Amino acid sequence: MRKTLLLLVPFALSACTWGITLNDAGKNVRTAWHGDVSQCRDLGKVTVSVQDHVGPIDRNDIKVRDELEVLARNEAATMHADTIKPLAEPSDGSQPWGAYACGARPLGDDRGRGMSQPAPQSQPQQQGGAQTFPVK
Repeated sequence: MRKTLLLLVPFALSACTWGITLNDAGKNVRTAWHGDVSQCRDLGKVTVSVQDHVGPIDRNDIKVRDELEVLARNEAATMHADTIKPLAEPSDGSQPWGAYACGARPLGDDRGRGMSQPAPQSQPQQQGGAQTFPVK
C-alpha cells in the first residue's frame, strides 16, 4: 500500500500543469522567435511559469517550453497583443516574454525565419529572356 502511494504522488503533482491549452484569443497571438519587433508597439512584459520538475525528477524541457509559450500567448491576448517574443531563456520553470501590437500581419509560426523577412514578390520577373513566376 505504501509503495502504491509513493508511486501515485508524482503523478498527482504533475497533474497541476496538465490541461494547458491555447485558448481562442491566444490563437491570434504569434510568436516572434527571432523576429524584429522594433516596428511594433510595446505593450509590456508577461512572465509565466509552470512546474519544471516533479519532486527530484525534471520534466521534459521541450514540454515545459511549449507550455510556457502557450501560457504567454494566452496572457498576451488579454493585453490585446498580437505578438510575443521571449526576453530570456526559461529558468526554474519561469520565463519572461515581451507583448507587442504589431498590426495586421499574417499569423503563423515564424520560427527560424524572422518577422522582418520580405514577402515573396507576386510579379513575374525577367531573367535572361525567360519569364519566371513565384511558386505559391
